[in-house]
Amino acid sequence: MTLATLRDVLQPALSEGRAIAGFVCLGWEDARAYARAAQTVGVPVILQAGPGCREHTPLPVLGAMFRILAADVDVPVVAHLDHGYQAAECREAIDAGFTSVMFDGSKLPLEENIAQTRAIAEMAHAAGVSCEGEIGFVGYAAGAESRGTDPEEAARFASETGVDAMAISVGNVHLQTDAGDGLDEAKIAAIQAKTSVPLVIHGGSGVPHAQRGRLARETSICKFNIGTEVRQVFGASLRQVLADDPDQFDRVQILRRVEAPIQAAAEAVLRSLVS
Repeated sequence: MTLATLRDVLQPALSEGRAIAGFVCLGWEDARAYARAAQTVGVPVILQAGPGCREHTPLPVLGAMFRILAADVDVPVVAHLDHGYQAAECREAIDAGFTSVMFDGSKLPLEENIAQTRAIAEMAHAAGVSCEGEIGFVGYAAGAESRGTDPEEAARFASETGVDAMAISVGNVHLQTDAGDGLDEAKIAAIQAKTSVPLVIHGGSGVPHAQRGRLARETSICKFNIGTEVRQVFGASLRQVLADDPDQFDRVQILRRVEAPIQAAAEAVLRSLVS
């Protein structure tokens, strides 16, 4: 069993100048591809169950799935709840065997975000589980606009919540299908100057690959959440499989042929964060 907490993998990454990929999982096939990619590259991986995934599959099923995948590889695997919005949801994830929870209070007033995040961090730590929080709001492509992270508020948030990792808003956007103009490196420097907590970038698919690798080496950013770019590989591969074999109707046979391209894409992401 290679289950690990977020702290287990991020603290070494912080000291060694690299970052860990948090892959957003939607089902068995992509989660397995990410675990196998990490095994091939020889690096830790974070398997994440986000809100969309949880709408489709119950948390106890996802927890068992992530734990089974962790037992099948030799590298550390973090079973992570992504964007939990309620304490009850974080508790359910802990009870389901997750080793890390992310409480997203980024839409709340600062005082309330700090108070709720602190309570959930204390709950998680009491259970031997890590906690990630978010300060500033990371928006969505063609959706809600971002609200950037204030460095002073970030310092206070990190100090008063006791989180193991802190997600920040520095030009990153969720669900961005193309690499954008890049992150605000001056803002990142200002934030990391005021806190030593590992930093997290949500919406990592929209960050240029070269910048991701450089920030992993040179800053306190230790975790990039990656979802859209690997989901795009899934969609393109699925369409190709169906076009190549239009008479195929067996779900297992179809998805088996999609898994290899997803794994290859995940391996490229993982290598870019440690080179």
